[in-house]
Amino acid sequence: MIKTDILIIGAGPTGLFAVFEAGLLQLKCHLIDALPQAGGQCSEIYPKKPIYDIPGYPEVLAGELVDNLMEQIKPFQPGFTLGERAETIDKLEDGTFVVTTNKGTKHHAPVVAIAGGLGSFEPRKPLLDNLAKYEDNGVAYMIKEPEMYRGKKVLIAGGGDSALDWSIFLADIADEVTLVHRRNEFRGALDSVEKVQHLKNEGKINLMTPSEVVALHGENVLEKVTVQNVDTSEETEVEVDHFIPLFGLSPKLGPIADWGLEIEKNAIKVDNSYDYQTNIPGIYAIGDVNTYPGKLKLILCGFHEATLMCQSAYQRIFPDKKYVMKYTTVGGVTGFDGSKKEAPKAVVKSID
Repeated sequence: MIKTDILIIGAGPTGLFAVFEAGLLQLKCHLIDALPQAGGQCSEIYPKKPIYDIPGYPEVLAGELVDNLMEQIKPFQPGFTLGERAETIDKLEDGTFVVTTNKGTKHHAPVVAIAGGLGSFEPRKPLLDNLAKYEDNGVAYMIKEPEMYRGKKVLIAGGGDSALDWSIFLADIADEVTLVHRRNEFRGALDSVEKVQHLKNEGKINLMTPSEVVALHGENVLEKVTVQNVDTSEETEVEVDHFIPLFGLSPKLGPIADWGLEIEKNAIKVDNSYDYQTNIPGIYAIGDVNTYPGKLKLILCGFHEATLMCQSAYQRIFPDKKYVMKYTTVGGVTGFDGSKKEAPKAVVKSID
């Protein structure tokens, strides 16, 4: 069983920053996320899109923000359980909690912070009759190990950043990459669209627009797909080893909705601006997953909520201790790995 001080459910920006604030209090954190990597939507949906309302950054790419947060929390050595969804929670007699994932991994902590953004993400699947038959047999909704596509024929469907970026990335790995989109226009970053066009001109990407996949074929594993032109209804069969529909992710509270928490419009109700605790003492909700009067779904608001949550968590874990807050400009940052960051000490020198 994994033991920690604060168990954070959700490894998006708010959850990652909570690790830093907890670290300043010398509290250890472990994070659970259903996605295969940290970063939440910023990593999975729009890593190359710029964000303009992060203090101190006139402009920062979403993926870059996640990279910086990961670097910031490195001294506090957080643990991660990725690619697993928090499934059940049990409150023990001593008031601590055990959270078990869908793969059976158990986590024990006195404090649970739900930082699940808009909830756990489930892939939006195309409406194809025999889709389930080929899941894990040629059909996948996320790319976890790009090397598995080396030398293979891959067909990607979608018109956003993920579809564009993975088509570009796999062009140098796969034997053949086909990108299918039901419109001629793409919703991704302009430079990605231009790169796809360039790779198409070089013969490294087969581009089929405006088209969509309408049928899957294969005895036991996927062998080919039928692609239909949206304008002409003309059908083309394409031999493939892998079909990856990247139509985005659908946010849902998932099993958390059954934990006895007070829910309002698919969000978790918390006390307003004090410490963001839920109706169950010891369980907090921070970031986009919570709701209270005046709530704004902004990353910077999630950072604020994470900070207050950690202060409250400290008092819950150490009720007999009084924490005196020190600014990092004064106290510096001491990592669990023995590292120390601090401002240069002032030089005191007498003047004759």
